[in-house]
Amino acid sequence: MSSSGPSSSSSPSTPRPPLPPFTRESALAKVQAAEDAWNTRDPERVALAYTEDSVWRNRDRFLTGRAEIREFLADKWTRELDYRLRKELWSYTGDRISVRFEYEWHDAAGQWWRSHGNEQWEFDPNGLMRRREASINDVPIAETDRRLRTH
Repeated sequence: MSSSGPSSSSSPSTPRPPLPPFTRESALAKVQAAEDAWNTRDPERVALAYTEDSVWRNRDRFLTGRAEIREFLADKWTRELDYRLRKELWSYTGDRISVRFEYEWHDAAGQWWRSHGNEQWEFDPNGLMRRREASINDVPIAETDRRLRTH
């Protein structure tokens, strides 16, 4: 997918500030908004941050479009229970942001996991994410070793 200009198949959308080109402050705000949204575990809400034709790589999965993203997230949060995420700005430029993150969750058997990863994001002029590349690794942890707890 080219990074020059918005995708021709994207429908007009309401801007989702902050908008590119990013400054340090606006990139930090975009990362915090993403963290806050993902921690709701609401697939409908989270999916609205992506273009209708957004392209994702998540681990070994390749998704295209907001509908596939919504379905993926709904499935994710039925398997990754009590999910809690932290994101950190790694770098930014123009219409792109890179983050590092970790999240914790447990499976249906009660095993806790800490998932570590990096994401590269590309945004359209309206501030919707049109591309997301995520590399993620999972490490089993004891419940007593958790660092991310809800308050």
